[in-house]
Amino acid sequence: MRVEKGQVRAPEIGRVWLNSPPLSFRQLRGRVVLVDFWDYTCVNCIRTLPYVKAWHERYQEVGLTVIGVHTPEFTFAQYESNVERGVREFGLTYPIVIDSNYEIWKAFANRCWPSKYLLDKDGYLRFGHSGEGAYRECEEVIQELLREIDPAVLLPELLAPFARKITPEQFAIPPLRSCT
Repeated sequence: MRVEKGQVRAPEIGRVWLNSPPLSFRQLRGRVVLVDFWDYTCVNCIRTLPYVKAWHERYQEVGLTVIGVHTPEFTFAQYESNVERGVREFGLTYPIVIDSNYEIWKAFANRCWPSKYLLDKDGYLRFGHSGEGAYRECEEVIQELLREIDPAVLLPELLAPFARKITPEQFAIPPLRSCT
């Protein structure tokens, strides 16, 4: 979903941060911001992390800030120590804000995990996508917004889709055994 420029400004966010001191959208003006709603227990979220990590690595030096918003799907995922462990296990290095009370979730009127929102250099919402997929479209918008900051910026080719490796063993049915 694309949003017309200058129509929806992002709300301010966050109290507890991992990998970063507290940030605000106001202080990030001048940068493109990718807001990624996720939960470390959500398999759909986990499958998007390779793209989010790659975008962070590819574009942080030219004006992209990735912010992971960890909003828990289950009670045990509210505990900061569990989130910290998940962040370590997935090797996430970008800023993550803990949203256990759904404040940021509600401010964005978010409805599901995972969801990604792109904010332009002026802090306006320009793109949103819920669920897996639309990786190419999201990266295209990242590049468009970075070019709005600097039309001469050198950007890499778009990422090739990451292949999911599925082995025949994953679909093997174990032999049936009788109870006798």
